[in-house]
Amino acid sequence: MSAMWWGVIGTSAAAFILKYLGHSIPERYLSHPRVQKINTLIPIALLSALVAVQTFTEKSKLSLDHRALGLSVAIAALLLKAPFPVVVITAAGTSALVYHFN
Repeated sequence: MSAMWWGVIGTSAAAFILKYLGHSIPERYLSHPRVQKINTLIPIALLSALVAVQTFTEKSKLSLDHRALGLSVAIAALLLKAPFPVVVITAAGTSALVYHFN
């Protein structure tokens, strides 16, 4: 077996163990208000980090291109309280137009 397969198997085992341990935690720890607040903020932080990395980097280098303008249009549409499909379509359209004409 190659090192890649050992990595896949190891990662799968680690994910299974973490998931099993997560289900084994007693309810009294999970119902603590601090844990509840942290659990609601973790997905927001991870998604924000993913958007920032995908928007402002290209092959480990900082870049400012069509994706940044698309993100700016999406933020503006959200501030104007546009429905989510409109936000996505305007951001994607803006990014595509800038990419096409650049």
